[in-house]
Amino acid sequence: MTVSFAESIGLHAQSLMLREKRGEILASNIANAATPNFKARDFDFEAELSRANGGFDLARTAPGHLGGGFADAGLGYRVPLNASLDGNTVELPVEQMEFAENTLRYQTSLQLLNRRISGLMTAIKGE
Repeated sequence: MTVSFAESIGLHAQSLMLREKRGEILASNIANAATPNFKARDFDFEAELSRANGGFDLARTAPGHLGGGFADAGLGYRVPLNASLDGNTVELPVEQMEFAENTLRYQTSLQLLNRRISGLMTAIKGE
């Protein structure tokens, strides 16, 4: 049985890419905390990871289109706990907590990926 490199690290690599994308979205929310009428965005990480891991394949309508990957399809608006007078839905403590949790999980995914690659290198070297 032949297993490709991508198959052996697949879930960890996809998790890392989604965590990076979520970090960018959360950082954008934090940066726009004082912007009137800004709507905080986020996505369901588990649902996107499931989709990216073979939940379904995106149809390509032209040869130049890329398949798979993260699209704005799962990106939604965060519902604020407390209404803001200026229409901004960013709640800084919530965003900071989500960002810190996402960063911790990103570091964990990176560590798991590094261990997986180290294990593959050990197997390749025959040690």
